[in-house]
Amino acid sequence: MVASTSGRTALAFRDAMRGTDLKLVVVTHVVGFSKPGVWEFAEEAAATLQAEGAKIVTGTHALSGLERAITRSPKLGGSSRTEAIAEALRRVVAVGLKVAVECVLIAADQGAIGIDEEVVAVGGTASGADTVCVIRPAHTATFFDLQVREIVAMPRDR
Repeated sequence: MVASTSGRTALAFRDAMRGTDLKLVVVTHVVGFSKPGVWEFAEEAAATLQAEGAKIVTGTHALSGLERAITRSPKLGGSSRTEAIAEALRRVVAVGLKVAVECVLIAADQGAIGIDEEVVAVGGTASGADTVCVIRPAHTATFFDLQVREIVAMPRDR
């Protein structure tokens, strides 16, 4: 499972996984994440990946989503418990871990992965994938059942 904004990282993982029996699940930003009505993922990359059997999942960010609207609202403001969890993952461990955890939640909620088998999840920052971990998935509604079982790689400087 890999997070990919534009499709470049997903295509790189597809190439690296050729000749294996591994299944590729790609989690993208939602439509409108950066600009209203726009999906950042390249349509050509999506078509190529889907034709080769990859699952592409686009879902609301599990660790922000609606909560971010409340935080940004001049009438409501403040922060939320969900965003506090996201910020803790981001700052205490690594941005890539937060991304990997969130992608696992999104993919589990959409049925793209089961919750009964560990997955290798890859996340990172705007500059690319830099964190690899093994996670036992959970649905967003049962977030505290999710387990990060192993951190294979992550940046030392964050």
